[in-house]
Amino acid sequence: MSILWQDAMASALYGPGGFFVAGTGPADHFRTSVHASPAFATALLRLVTEVDAALGHPDRLDVVDVGAGRGELLQSLLGLVASGGAVGVAAGVSGEPTRSGRSGLIPPRAGSPETLTPTASVRFLRDEPSSGTVRPSLADRVRFTAVEYADRPENLPEEINWTAEIPAEITGVLLATEWLDNVPLDVAVHTEDGWRYLLVDPATGAESVGEPVSPDDLDWLTNWWPRPETPHSNHRRAEIGRTRDEAWAQAVGKISRGLAVAVDYGHLREARPVDGTLTGYRGGRQVPPVPDGSSDVTAHVAMDSVASAGAAVARCAYSLVLQREALRALGADGGRPPLSLAGTDPVGYVRALAAASAVAELTDPAGLGGHWWLRQPVGIPLGPAVAR
Repeated sequence: MSILWQDAMASALYGPGGFFVAGTGPADHFRTSVHASPAFATALLRLVTEVDAALGHPDRLDVVDVGAGRGELLQSLLGLVASGGAVGVAAGVSGEPTRSGRSGLIPPRAGSPETLTPTASVRFLRDEPSSGTVRPSLADRVRFTAVEYADRPENLPEEINWTAEIPAEITGVLLATEWLDNVPLDVAVHTEDGWRYLLVDPATGAESVGEPVSPDDLDWLTNWWPRPETPHSNHRRAEIGRTRDEAWAQAVGKISRGLAVAVDYGHLREARPVDGTLTGYRGGRQVPPVPDGSSDVTAHVAMDSVASAGAAVARCAYSLVLQREALRALGADGGRPPLSLAGTDPVGYVRALAAASAVAELTDPAGLGGHWWLRQPVGIPLGPAVAR
């Protein structure tokens, strides 16, 4: 029996035995920035500390990860906070943000470019009171919450809260790393009499043409997905992102003060992909999008539409940049360490080279570096690393 794509995705991904609910988790099937390098978590922690400062170092700082998988990102952040961030250099993030293009392993504003300065990465993570009163450390104030439909992993540290719904009254940072692309959505096809829904057989993936799209979906398509010049040219298919807009707006609405960050692969209105992007992943390979629960079913995100929906709730401007720009602004750069380091510290050079390679994967424009970072402040100004 054929049904709407949105219903098929919801069941295949989040229903009983669904892809994100059952099994060992998405990490066994595809690679994200979270899994690629610890530099990703280190850069995010720098962003967290910047938000913490903008909030005036509140007694409780929330860090909420929506679509948390099995809690991998929050476990990395927890480890970094507990260690004082001392692994920052080894992970390929410098002590100071930079736009210079030099290796992120070497702080561009401190010391010689030939010298690694690991203490710099610790400094930005520590609370340094400006008065005689000692402020509780970030480790004492941060509260981590993972939002996921799957059951809580057995070995997840007790410091990480696990819930199926985004909590309200967040003061801090909401992270959504490759979450929006898995928010179920409908797919439409442009026919001689306008846009119609595509239906899908969940067991086989076979598609058929259904009813005309609803007025709300037609409005979204008119505003955000350019109409084909002729019925059977260019954008014959469209993925209706209205459900993603609503999901992001609801997430932003949960924040009292802080920053919402969505990291995902996507596109903008002037460059919507021909025939859409709906696809599947299983066991590390791209597969046809059959919504039977055995594989991931995903589609790229209309990032500008999502951004507009969030800004309407937050009532302030957003920032939308590519991941390579966002990470470099946070101190992560895939440049090679200086060759002269090999002569003075061979072991350090090899370690730095490996870290730089990992960062290079995160910033590769043909891969993870081509992901979009949408940053939506709520009640705070855009900080230096966000405004760039």
